[in-house]
Amino acid sequence: MDVHNLIIIGSWPAWYTSAIYASRALLNPLLFEGYMAWWIPAGWQLTTTTTVYNYPGFPDGIDGPELMLRIKKQCQNQGVEILPKTVDRVDFTVRPFKVFAWNEVYFAKSVIVATWATALRLRIPWEDKYWQRGISACAICDWWLPIYRNGRLLVVWGWDSAMEEANYLTKFASEVWILVRKWFFRASQSMQQKVALNDKIKVLWNTEVLEAMWDGHQLKGVKAFNNKTNEKFDIDCAWLFYAIWHKPNTDFLWWQLELDEGWSIKTDIWSAMTSVKWVFAAGDVKDKNTPFRQAVVAAWSWCKAALEAEQFLKSSK
Repeated sequence: MDVHNLIIIGSWPAWYTSAIYASRALLNPLLFEGYMAWWIPAGWQLTTTTTVYNYPGFPDGIDGPELMLRIKKQCQNQGVEILPKTVDRVDFTVRPFKVFAWNEVYFAKSVIVATWATALRLRIPWEDKYWQRGISACAICDWWLPIYRNGRLLVVWGWDSAMEEANYLTKFASEVWILVRKWFFRASQSMQQKVALNDKIKVLWNTEVLEAMWDGHQLKGVKAFNNKTNEKFDIDCAWLFYAIWHKPNTDFLWWQLELDEGWSIKTDIWSAMTSVKWVFAAGDVKDKNTPFRQAVVAAWSWCKAALEAEQFLKSSK
């Protein structure tokens, strides 16, 4: 039976970073980068992003897919074995741990789980075709885009994330409208107060987006309706931001690791260790409360997980 020192599940700057650190520690890690897992190519959200301007080392910016290819190449140059397979399930009840992928089973002394969290979408017409050309799910990622400077921006839904996005976007937009399906916010009182005190924010209650309107290349507005009066109307805007929810990709971990009410992996406060010893987690798959879903933040998180795995493996010898 071939037992790996470390298996890493997932791909994205975070997981590639942990693989690089683990390889340099001579752990010979095996990385499962996934094959269209959750309908996203290996590299995750960065593969659906255009130019990235906030990743260190690229003063002129770099395309998201190109950045992922470079990081993956660096990972391979360090001797990391990368398998383009999606993990179906795991068995953490016995050690060595079992990782199942495409009808094969792999054994590991330690595992790092890094399956990120997927931004939910409205699934309105033309959404996929024009993603990042008028619609996105991260204001902090896209604030630099000149197309919506001093324009009207729309934010969907009424949780804390929507309040955070709306307030952030008022730094660059002429006005921000929050479209809420209900007649009330679900956000915390403190976040609602911030919105109420910001005179650049307007709230439309009982409002849902039906369809995006385009000028042939770029978003120009949306078709919406009031679900209480059934009135339909158009809203001109420069960009539409989804602040719905990020669902942790942990379905394959049920009954194996302790999850919270939002399906995020629970870990120690000061550690990446999960409810199962020798199994680590980091990044958005566990950090449900972080508002900073950025590549550099994820990379730091996974660097920490890899270093912890190295320490535990050395201590077990």
